[in-house]
Amino acid sequence: MDAHDTRFMQHALDLARKATGLASPNPLVGCVIVQNGEIIGQGFHEYDGRAHAEVLALRATGEKARGATLYVTLEPCSHTGRTGPCSEAIIAAGVSKVVAAMQDPNPAVAGRGFEKLRAAGVQVQTGLLEDEARKMNEAFACWITTGQPFVTLKSALTLDGQLALPAAEARSGGKAHGHAALHDATAGGGAISGGSGKSSVTWITSEESRAEVHRMRHASDALLTGIGTILADNPLLTDRSGLPRRRRLLRVILDSELKLAEESRIVRTVDEDLLIFTRTPLRAPRARKLAEAGVKLVRVRKPEGGVELGSDAGIDLQEVLEELGRREVLSVLLEAGPRLNGAALAAGVVHKLALFYAPRIAGGGTVPFASADGAKKHGALHNTSVRTIGPDFLVEGYCKNVYGNY
Repeated sequence: MDAHDTRFMQHALDLARKATGLASPNPLVGCVIVQNGEIIGQGFHEYDGRAHAEVLALRATGEKARGATLYVTLEPCSHTGRTGPCSEAIIAAGVSKVVAAMQDPNPAVAGRGFEKLRAAGVQVQTGLLEDEARKMNEAFACWITTGQPFVTLKSALTLDGQLALPAAEARSGGKAHGHAALHDATAGGGAISGGSGKSSVTWITSEESRAEVHRMRHASDALLTGIGTILADNPLLTDRSGLPRRRRLLRVILDSELKLAEESRIVRTVDEDLLIFTRTPLRAPRARKLAEAGVKLVRVRKPEGGVELGSDAGIDLQEVLEELGRREVLSVLLEAGPRLNGAALAAGVVHKLALFYAPRIAGGGTVPFASADGAKKHGALHNTSVRTIGPDFLVEGYCKNVYGNY
């Protein structure tokens, strides 16, 4: 494969990214069909559009597809689901060569599409820009193989690893937060102190970083936090990127004692997008009132060993993720404080860390990134990267690889 192949596959990957927020619970897939060095058809998959990327590209080419090369970011399917097998459509169109970035992690496909194409005489090459394609669909790979979502733990910190500035500095300019607030709280795009919704906020990180957080929310199916977030900051926890999405961002709160107030902003703005995990009986008056307000509630058991989340009596994170997986949630953005961060790390449910560092020093040790117990149980990160965002920098790294490399 040469530079031309790389260029066409990169274009297919760019097409696939256009479906961010629109394809879940299906994978992101882009396809380009090339004849005599020119693109004659292209497409990307959107869940509501039903047709897969390959079929859309073939429709655009018509008879011109005969003898052409098809570049696709994911192995063409070989089974019948909501649509017919893409591999059969490719064969019927007379495509002579297929270049795919990666094999489909779906056990129902997993190489069978390639086998069908080769059996029909279609030349197949794989692995071009595979790492980029795998990263793009790591959430789908996690969900389709384990039944649970891919979890990214996101936090904003000072250079000395604190989630908040000292009280004196916070008082001088309002309440000081990064993306995460105190008491297992998170603000993501706006921390509002107290139930009144009126507060001056001094952010640790920049406006550019907060915009990047909303892009991360847009790429996620759900945002997960603890009840301390709501009690401390009365946030919305919404995707305010302005980018299109098929399903509203699911706002998920761990609230074992059901302290969520009906007058909170998150309840007042509910639109089939608020899910509470609690140990409170669902027939309790408070639960019934929240349900009448449109809040969805799931009762869970107390975890073995009694994982404590501050004032929260404990909720089994594995049980939470299993339930989210059943609801076709592929990706979860965890925005929380030290106790929930630590509990998630200790439970081994975090796949990736995304840490925004601001060029500031807190000078105190009151609000660390994660509780000591959780941090101690966590090993070194893999595939780390660093990039600047405005005056801040973002460190990303993996705790575990859904493709089994580590």
